[in-house]
Amino acid sequence: MPKNGYTVWSAFESTTTYFSPSNNKFMINFVVDNLAEALNQVEAGGAQVGGEVEKTDYGQFGWFMDPDGNKVELWEPPE
Repeated sequence: MPKNGYTVWSAFESTTTYFSPSNNKFMINFVVDNLAEALNQVEAGGAQVGGEVEKTDYGQFGWFMDPDGNKVELWEPPE
């Protein structure tokens, strides 16, 4: 967690497709220091990495599916 970091819980509309392709109505998000390296490790471990890395003013985001079918978001905050 970055210095002065915090936990965030966000509610989405019940009709959101943001958690796709998971069938669950939630997603876990982890903060990482290096998104590219983290996604490489996830892929090397056999997980399915999904979509292109998204770069925003809030940092970079990437996603993968865990073995239980949950979509997991990785977030690298801006420097």
